[in-house]
Amino acid sequence: MFSRITRRYDLMNHVMTGGRDQAWRRIAARELGLGAGGLVLDLATGTGDLAFAICEAYPNARVVAMDFSETILREGARKARLRDVQSVVWGVGDALALPLPDATFDGCTNAFLLRNVVDLPLCLREMRRVVKPGGRVVCMEITHPQAPVFRQLFWIYFGKLVPIIGGAIAGDLQAYRYLPDSLMRFPPAEPLKQLMQEAGYRNVRYRLLGMGTMAIHVGEV
Repeated sequence: MFSRITRRYDLMNHVMTGGRDQAWRRIAARELGLGAGGLVLDLATGTGDLAFAICEAYPNARVVAMDFSETILREGARKARLRDVQSVVWGVGDALALPLPDATFDGCTNAFLLRNVVDLPLCLREMRRVVKPGGRVVCMEITHPQAPVFRQLFWIYFGKLVPIIGGAIAGDLQAYRYLPDSLMRFPPAEPLKQLMQEAGYRNVRYRLLGMGTMAIHVGEV
């Protein structure tokens, strides 16, 4: 599905978030709290925007940008060449079975990954496994707004209008019907925090953005 919508993926992210997705990625990158240098894994990297935000926030960092879709990775690599970003390495990988040794990275990030895995606790454990003690895992994901009136308006927009917009812009109505369905199955911010704690993370916290529609969770290893 993500391979099918690669050509319009970035544009739809900008449209759906009112242009705020890049600012949110910069916030997520800063939550890594890296010192000088550092090696970061960016999972479900898509076209690489969070990986690029990490490189911008930490000029001496190196990033392994990994995704399940080879097609969308090729678009990320193309963008890196256009921007002359040389500190990102691209690779195919499954977030539920990372082809990586334990305690390899100084931090791990992901944007819009967690709704799309079939085993969320396993994914959380895998990310913790490959991060060194003291490192952070930063997860950026759409969440359920809590304000009653705004929650109803959000679901009208996200559940009804976004599929129509996605069908018109990306030419794939089915893919953008999947988005609201995936959120309905996904836990709200506080239960997700509890899942991270159960997966072994320390000092778990989260920050709500976009009027409570976006959450950035941070857990320490």
